[in-house]
Amino acid sequence: MVEVVGSNPIVPTINILNIRMPKITLTDGYVKDISENTTLYEVAKDISNSLAKNAVAGKINGELKDLSVIIENDCDIEIIKKTDDEGIDIIRHSFAHLIGHAIKQIYPNAKMAIGPVIKNGFYYDIECEKSLNIEDLSIIEKKINELIKLNYDVIRKIVLPKEALKVFKDRGEPYKQEIVKEIPEGEEIALYYHQEYIDMCRGPHVPNTKFLKHFKLTKVSGAYWRGDSDNQMLQRIYGTAWNSKEELDSYIEKIEAAEKLDHRKIGKQQGLFHFQDEAPGMVFWHSKGWTIYNILKEYIRDITLKNGYLEVNTPQILDRKLWEKSGHWDKFGDMIFTTNSEKKEYAIKPMNCPAHVQIFNQGLKSYKDLPIKISEFGLVHRNEPSGTLHGLMRARQFVQDDAHIFCSEAQLSDEIKSLIKMTFSVYSHFGFNDISISMSTRPKKRVGNEKLWDKSESILKKVLSESVENFSIQDGEGAFYGPKIEFSLTDSLDRVWQCGTIQLDFSMPSALSASFINEGGKKTTPVMIHRAILGSIERFIGILIEHYGGKLPFWLSPKQIIIANIADKHVEFTRKIEKVFLDNNFRCSLDLRNEKIGYKIRELIIAKIPYVVIIGDKEVSSGNISVREYDGTEHELVSVDDFINKLNSKK
Repeated sequence: MVEVVGSNPIVPTINILNIRMPKITLTDGYVKDISENTTLYEVAKDISNSLAKNAVAGKINGELKDLSVIIENDCDIEIIKKTDDEGIDIIRHSFAHLIGHAIKQIYPNAKMAIGPVIKNGFYYDIECEKSLNIEDLSIIEKKINELIKLNYDVIRKIVLPKEALKVFKDRGEPYKQEIVKEIPEGEEIALYYHQEYIDMCRGPHVPNTKFLKHFKLTKVSGAYWRGDSDNQMLQRIYGTAWNSKEELDSYIEKIEAAEKLDHRKIGKQQGLFHFQDEAPGMVFWHSKGWTIYNILKEYIRDITLKNGYLEVNTPQILDRKLWEKSGHWDKFGDMIFTTNSEKKEYAIKPMNCPAHVQIFNQGLKSYKDLPIKISEFGLVHRNEPSGTLHGLMRARQFVQDDAHIFCSEAQLSDEIKSLIKMTFSVYSHFGFNDISISMSTRPKKRVGNEKLWDKSESILKKVLSESVENFSIQDGEGAFYGPKIEFSLTDSLDRVWQCGTIQLDFSMPSALSASFINEGGKKTTPVMIHRAILGSIERFIGILIEHYGGKLPFWLSPKQIIIANIADKHVEFTRKIEKVFLDNNFRCSLDLRNEKIGYKIRELIIAKIPYVVIIGDKEVSSGNISVREYDGTEHELVSVDDFINKLNSKK
């Protein structure tokens, strides 16, 4: 083994009789010989000083490596710059280690757990006696900046688990020891030395702290070790990092805007819903929030019925044996809430698909009956770790706009194309037009043979190629029973939300004994398409609230019109106008409080009421109304009929 320091290896003794000159192929196709023991950094420097100055890592045959790694064989080489997408991820990952370095200097007794890169940033989980807050983050930031200015080299050393275990045992790091003990003896581990601080990681990392400049620690929260509520509660420090101050400032502005639009804050301000400790991860819907929920539900119900779906409702509690047959118990057993009755164990359903197969299995089915489309607003429960719960976005109890299509293999292409078209139409109705598509392929843990997976993935790729202009591949991210298509929406703050899915399943129908009689009179297993457009209704409402900043589209607003009187003498006419709106099926109510009209209007605008109708002397005498929209637009003495015609166009 060779210890590698910064970007320069400590060169071992070389037998010059066995020297071999590896050949490397650069990204432009140029092939060249290099001397033995050449590092990736030296390749970058040989290409140009400018490239070496901006290089943070490299690739050997497509695999990311530290710049200090020696090239041993003929291979393809790519140098990763700090401005590349992979480069900024490496910078962010290195910042996570820098948190560790700073934390250990400020809180020497802190225990370090893990510090991965995440979208737009990084985090580090630690066990610390002090409960950290925003003020503490400022102190940690200051220490990080001090370390950055030292411009020290990050030293990588390859060791075996036995040596790594000793390193972390001597340093009193129980979480690192636990990770090392799970690594097979003989497998190499990379230790990264940040001066006196040592961390372990697959890497790669920046060769020097000079690459770590533009960052901010954003928040601290709780997180169970390894996401298990039976384990120690740790503190998770989040941060973000970028290549320039402008990029960092822009991102911070978006974070601040997102905090103002946090659906939990808006939900409380508008009286839509709340959460409390007695039911963690479960929503208490208030009247106005439940109105939004039901409008959304009826909109999806109308679409599914028009597209030939049969709406059903299935039990909340099903025998454990069914979940074992379907494969869910093996894959998601730790996420399933259970209960017992009469010496039997039951699962509170975490998903709807096995129950829908039971409905399909009732009665003999013919090929003439296919496709059979079963939909359900399925209430499901999942035992999500408490540290991951996040309002409507991540809950333990939620409802899916779930559906399953049972069809023949020959019908698959048309059915999936129809689903893609329907999904795009729904998103467009909500104002989402920036939609990205990805296809997730076979995961490591899966059911079904390789030929079946080859066929499933081939079908989805072909359909996507014929249906959309662009899509990406997410290797290894498919469901355990089949590959899937994922739809992701970009909101008003440029955040991406994965929502809809279309999953292709050749395995579960067979496992649960589903069959139909084919054209030849033989029993055949149907193919099953799992699909959800909104995904979780709760989560989709949370996305909508933040996307619109609480100013929901008129058709979705729980209160579309509030009629406010100026004085008590206007109450009678105000009630007449309310009846007209109610008779025309608008969600309307009165504000008859004994307050000044200006005060009422301000409060109602803050409450994001789309239209405030004002009734005073001029309105009563003319029989018309005055209207204030929540964007500030005013309409004086408008005909009620004209106004209703305008509103009807917004439904």
